Amino acid sequence: MLHRNNAAMHKIAECLAYSSLGGSGEMKDATRLAVVTGGTGGIGRAICLRLAREGHKVVATCHPTEEQAALEWSTEARKNGFEIGVIAGDVSSAEESEAMMNRLEERFGKVDVLVNCAGITRDSMLKRMTAEMWDAVIETNLSSVFYVTKPIWNGMLERGYGRVINISSLNGQRGQFGQANYSAAKAGMHGFTMALAQEGAPKGVTVNTVSPGYVKTAMTDAIREDIREGIIAGVPMKRMALPEEIASAVAFLAADDQAYVTGANIPVNGGLFMH
Repeated sequence: MLHRNNAAMHKIAECLAYSSLGGSGEMKDATRLAVVTGGTGGIGRAICLRLAREGHKVVATCHPTEEQAALEWSTEARKNGFEIGVIAGDVSSAEESEAMMNRLEERFGKVDVLVNCAGITRDSMLKRMTAEMWDAVIETNLSSVFYVTKPIWNGMLERGYGRVINISSLNGQRGQFGQANYSAAKAGMHGFTMALAQEGAPKGVTVNTVSPGYVKTAMTDAIREDIREGIIAGVPMKRMALPEEIASAVAFLAADDQAYVTGANIPVNGGLFMH
């Protein structure tokens, strides 16, 4: 459970992030509220900006340890004409996730679009993988999808509208050496998608997965050059995806008129894996 001091600090930060909106909690010239977990990462930022460009109100979640950097990015985005709210919470915790989503809806309104993008890696061959490495990835990448979606799910059903989009991975489809934890979590995300899509379909709530391949971000730029070149050589398109290309797939699924696509897994991997 969040300590009172932390909750107060989060409230101040959220107000600062929305100070240009006159404290109303309402964004200008927007219709639906979209929330992107892990929204200040490389892919998350691109998704936030694309959804804002599409006319959504957008709030990015971040881990409490990254709140200051997230607020700085929000300020920079505002200078470029994008109003991106920031709210902090640990999505690997059921209690903190529920508290965060409750605070979010109290301040910014009901969530119409949820993009579950938060994720980490703790890579290791299984013979050297610790229980802590396994748990960290499963809790952050998979359990968080349940923790964050659950508090807003009933509201979507009651309103008869909702878009839940889970950012999985190519490696959740084909597996990856040294990533038993990550591959299991990402595969589980799409299982969650398919099950929840069946629950949401009668009420007009769609649930889908986007599975990126290798994406050009600060993380992949840090890979040793020869290894990175070897990865690219194996991709039929001979390049990594741009974060904006992942964001484009998300925007497609988030649109009001995509009401008949549900339970799908959209691969954005340059042809690296086809099935």
